Amino acid sequence: MLYIIQWNISCENRNAAMARFVQTKGTPPPGLKVHGRWHAIGHHFGVAVAETDDLSLVLKWVLEWSDLMDMKVYPAMTDEETAPLLQAALSRVST
Repeated sequence: MLYIIQWNISCENRNAAMARFVQTKGTPPPGLKVHGRWHAIGHHFGVAVAETDDLSLVLKWVLEWSDLMDMKVYPAMTDEETAPLLQAALSRVST
């Protein structure tokens, strides 16, 4: 399953978060595949898209960072996964 992970870093934790990222490279636990990570330039937030069948790995990764930043996790689906569900919903509405 895919997850969108969003983080916000407070100004007070900026340097500590940068130091930890430089030290750990933000490496996720084994079994959690990160498809990409994007950092908002000039701001203290970003997002990652990760994939795993084991939700506990997402929690493990989030717990490694949640002392320094506020993190939110959202289950996600691709266009290909979502399209048939949208089509089915529309067909129920049309009849």
